[in-house]
Amino acid sequence: MPPIYCTCIKSGGKRQLRVFYGTCRLKEKMIIRKQMKKQGRKSLKKHYIIFVAACLISAFLAAEFSGSLDFLTARNYEQTYTQIKSDLIGEGDFKIKTTVKSVSWEDVIRIMAERDTETGKELSEQVRENAVEHAENGNPMFGRTRGVFSHIVNQISSGSFVVTAVAAISSITGSENLGILILILLGALGLLTFWFFVQNTFAVVMRRLFLEGLGYERVTAQRFLFLLRIRKWMKAAWIMFVKYIFYSLWCLTIVGIAVKRYSYFLVPYIAAENPDMKACQAITLSRKMMKGHKWECFVFELSFIGWEILGFVTVGILNIFYTNPYKTAAFTQYYAKLRAEALEKHLPDADLLYDRYLYEKPAGQAMEAKYADVFAAMENAKTGQDSMPGWRGFLARNFGILFLPREQEREYEKRQAEFVRLYELIDDAEGKAYPVRFYPLPEESRRKLVQSMNYMRHYSISSLIAIFFGLSIFGWLWEVGIGLVTYGEFINRGALHGPWLPIYGSGAVLILTVLNRLRSNPALEFTAAIILCGFLEYMTSLVMEIVTGGTKWWDYSGYFLNLNGRICAEGLLVFGIGGLAIVYVAAPVIDNLLARFDRKKIRVICIALLILFLADVAYSQVHPNVGKGVTDIKAETRSREYPKNEYTF
Repeated sequence: MPPIYCTCIKSGGKRQLRVFYGTCRLKEKMIIRKQMKKQGRKSLKKHYIIFVAACLISAFLAAEFSGSLDFLTARNYEQTYTQIKSDLIGEGDFKIKTTVKSVSWEDVIRIMAERDTETGKELSEQVRENAVEHAENGNPMFGRTRGVFSHIVNQISSGSFVVTAVAAISSITGSENLGILILILLGALGLLTFWFFVQNTFAVVMRRLFLEGLGYERVTAQRFLFLLRIRKWMKAAWIMFVKYIFYSLWCLTIVGIAVKRYSYFLVPYIAAENPDMKACQAITLSRKMMKGHKWECFVFELSFIGWEILGFVTVGILNIFYTNPYKTAAFTQYYAKLRAEALEKHLPDADLLYDRYLYEKPAGQAMEAKYADVFAAMENAKTGQDSMPGWRGFLARNFGILFLPREQEREYEKRQAEFVRLYELIDDAEGKAYPVRFYPLPEESRRKLVQSMNYMRHYSISSLIAIFFGLSIFGWLWEVGIGLVTYGEFINRGALHGPWLPIYGSGAVLILTVLNRLRSNPALEFTAAIILCGFLEYMTSLVMEIVTGGTKWWDYSGYFLNLNGRICAEGLLVFGIGGLAIVYVAAPVIDNLLARFDRKKIRVICIALLILFLADVAYSQVHPNVGKGVTDIKAETRSREYPKNEYTF
């Protein structure tokens, strides 16, 4: 440094010296910005999918980056509004309202505010009928006359959902205007609640993901639930709410709009690191950390102007897939830098930024001590100590079946349950993901209920038989109950005569066995359950129709997204959701209940049920269950009306 000082003095004195040092500082800051951008790109490259997903969810929630989705919502609102008004007075042709994109609930409310509820109701009903007729003239796969999905599509496309709600409230209050007012107030309350708990707080959730991505190789989708797992979602929402109020008040002044934006810039990062802080502590700490850095932060934001222009040129698409996560990753690096400075300067409350393992990995010995049980489970899995040999092991590993639960099988089941409990912590123990056990606030749940609901368990033959009959009887009760409630008639559903629908039980057992290896991934389990059960239902319908010479026990013609009337979208969705419920809730509960009873008695009951069931199958081969409400499908589906005896399950 002295040689530089001497050179500057000789060439012009202290003024040149200040200019020189100012230039050096600018160059140094430019170098630091480039380094933070470089580190941000590196972090984005490691976690591209989860980072893009976080920013995209934020845009959809209108929490941040909502402008990136403008290309999805561009339409001529005034044209739509004018069209609806002309329709109301009888001058329109309804062409614009036969698609989902053309009418929104806001349009309907605006019209209703100018006219009366009856006129709006007539409009929505006429539009719904036009939409149904338009759909029927097209591909039968997109039926719009029957089923829940069809009803939803028709309601949305016509806007009649809002009209129906207003009509219901009006009938209670006796005033149409009061009905509209109550609906608006309820909508405003719902929007406010959604904003406070979701839009307002998601910035904290997103920053947490980016912070964990600073030094770790994996950030899983489970981290979206970070605030819930430590039970601090309400506190984080309150911190962001107070910040919003403070900034809104400062926006009443000209200077406050810009200055306080950067003063409070670090609040979501601070809340993401320690959501247990008081709101005023987080806001004050952000102000102190940003003191002397506001202009620097502004210039840093300005350095992304080129990417913003490219995002504008690409109608926001580049922002979605690169610019938004890139900027957030770079500013996460910026927060880490200012955090280190705050700790070095011992700023007040800086010690509350105590999550050190976001920025450094725990030492090997500390990790071994905290995750000793995880390392032991991993070692047993590698050496094969937790495996079971022979064909019994093959059934257990691939299909989750314990042929005869002897002592060896029961011990194996206990070890597997423990391994499943520790499975999600393996990445933590290996240093690939953030080590949740080192977080100052307790995060890992060890409740007995969770352990008793171990969904990765193996099932005995008797348990599978019990699950088969339990779900078959439930399916029969479900469909018979629908007939009783809807039509007031008892109809013995299914081709068999007994109180069971084996397609339900068969689907449950197949999901538990064939899809055994997918249980650790709920999304994959859901998709596979839809495919498996859809194939089962389609083939069952086809085979039964061929064997019985064309008799049908169900027909989904007229349902939205149906395939030859044998399967439909809403049925498959029910299968997917039901599959998840069976794997993660119903089957473990049934297995736990069976464990309380004597196994020999359970086997005797299962054998007796099997004998009765097989006898019913044999008898129904000769005398199948047919008749009104069971197989008289064809006559019902021809009609455009909704007949009294329309059974669709």
